[in-house]
Amino acid sequence: MPVNRIICNCKQVSYGDIRKAMVEGARTIEEIQEITGAGTGCGNCIKDIKKILALACGCNKVSVEAVVNAVKDGADTVEKVGEATGAGTNCGKCKVLIQNIIDTKK
Repeated sequence: MPVNRIICNCKQVSYGDIRKAMVEGARTIEEIQEITGAGTGCGNCIKDIKKILALACGCNKVSVEAVVNAVKDGADTVEKVGEATGAGTNCGKCKVLIQNIIDTKK
């Protein structure tokens, strides 16, 4: 998905803004709302925000849950998470998010 694609039209919040909030540790709708304002207007974007929150790696369709589980199973580097899940092994844009998941274990 293009980084500049607007997800929340009410607040003009882009896909990139939501991913940046995830890199900062946001994992729930409420945290995204607090950080970006997305989903606090009409609410039509909540479904899209949930989809974005669920994926750690868009290229390989690897969920945040799968990455968290890999970390819980001992993957303590981005490379090890990639070996276990495939996340971060294509374009690499998600590596910062994967590192945050490793650091926060969530």
